[in-house]
Amino acid sequence: MTSLKLTLPNRVAREAKEAGLLKSQVIERLLRAEIKRRRVKRLFSAADRLAALDLPPLTEAEVQPEIQAVRRENVSQRA
Repeated sequence: MTSLKLTLPNRVAREAKEAGLLKSQVIERLLRAEIKRRRVKRLFSAADRLAALDLPPLTEAEVQPEIQAVRRENVSQRA
């Protein structure tokens, strides 16, 4: 476990405390939600950058070996 010390403006600290937001469980939930939100944002940003490349779509013959490689990797990770 890691301990944190926060320095907040008095008004924010008071309002957060009154709202029950300064409890460890609540802060953990808020942080996890923000981490997830940022991951999703990065994923969509990467998708936007890929879309901007304007590459031709892959053929089924090009996609199939990629699918097989991922399946092999998943099987080896489970073993």
